Amino acid sequence: MNNVSAMTRIRDIVQTALATGYLTLQAENQLRELLSTRYDCEDFNAFMTLQEAAMMGQVKQESRESRQQCGLKRIVGGRI
Repeated sequence: MNNVSAMTRIRDIVQTALATGYLTLQAENQLRELLSTRYDCEDFNAFMTLQEAAMMGQVKQESRESRQQCGLKRIVGGRI
């Protein structure tokens, strides 16, 4: 069964991420699910805007932060 609300749109998730400067893991998973379905040009353009903002550091991704923290713990713990 689809976990994403029928009313949720890619552009809505993007708008929230751009406004807060942060993309949560939950929002990222919703985007993955929505991108696997049909979406319109407005949603596609919104997603591309989010990608650009993330690449420029204007939006941080929770998933990347948690991976970086795990890597840092391994380096510190392993004395590399």
